[in-house]
Amino acid sequence: MAEIIQRDGTWTFDGNTVRIVPGGKAHPVRLALGEIAVPLQAVAGVSFEPDRKGGRLRLRPRGGACPVLRAADGRLSDGADPYALTVEKDRTGVAEYFVDEVRNALLIEQVPDGPVDRFLLPGPALPVSGGGGDGTASFDGEAVRLTWNWKAEESKTAGGPAVIPLARIAAVRWMPSIGLENGFLRFEPVEGPVSAPPKYDPYALDLWGISKKEHTAVLVAAAVLMRLPGARKALDAPQPAPAEAAPAPVEAAPAPAAGDHDALLRRLRELGELHRAGVLTDDEFSTAKQAVLRSM
Repeated sequence: MAEIIQRDGTWTFDGNTVRIVPGGKAHPVRLALGEIAVPLQAVAGVSFEPDRKGGRLRLRPRGGACPVLRAADGRLSDGADPYALTVEKDRTGVAEYFVDEVRNALLIEQVPDGPVDRFLLPGPALPVSGGGGDGTASFDGEAVRLTWNWKAEESKTAGGPAVIPLARIAAVRWMPSIGLENGFLRFEPVEGPVSAPPKYDPYALDLWGISKKEHTAVLVAAAVLMRLPGARKALDAPQPAPAEAAPAPVEAAPAPAAGDHDALLRRLRELGELHRAGVLTDDEFSTAKQAVLRSM
């Protein structure tokens, strides 16, 4: 078990799952998203980025595995990124140990670091709401509801709250406010996008960047995105069965010498391949793996 506790949050790793719990003063996006359990199969990598004040621990999910990152499309700040943890100077050693534990597990289990064709993380819990600017968006799994405030244009408020069934949504896009440019949360109806700017578009929130809470609109975008027909098809698609490997005797290769670190890592990879191919049982794999780890 590896664990690091910081004011920014707490991360734990039990060998199979990285559990992320945001701290009490974390960014509103992270607080609204809440606790995240990231299975090892969804992890592409992990790193610790040191600086003079401590550093930053960063988990990198595999491409396409997280609906929030898919909806954000690289536009989340470090403060809003649920997979980044600010590390204080006196805990850098713990952060480095955490990185080593996750990397060793990725190596042993031979988790590929490439993208996936389906979401491996559940995304925001429903119902979810977020936004700001000229209104608030909420989503219950069936329909999006846009509720306007007194700052919204009459072209929006005249019709009252906008209710958009999921079946009428072709696409969703989130853009944060950058510099002097407003951001938006925009839902494109199946009959085609509205040509008006977000300020006048009844299918969009106009985000001004006045408050960090406006960024929670990305969670609504993520929840809708993963339930659109194309995303559902990817989620439901059967996964190909692993290719069969030719049987090989468990004792085919002797354990390398303790000083040969590279050879030990190669042996771990071989054991992982044999286990995935069904040549080694769970107990046989565990016993062999522990024997190699004791030599490292």
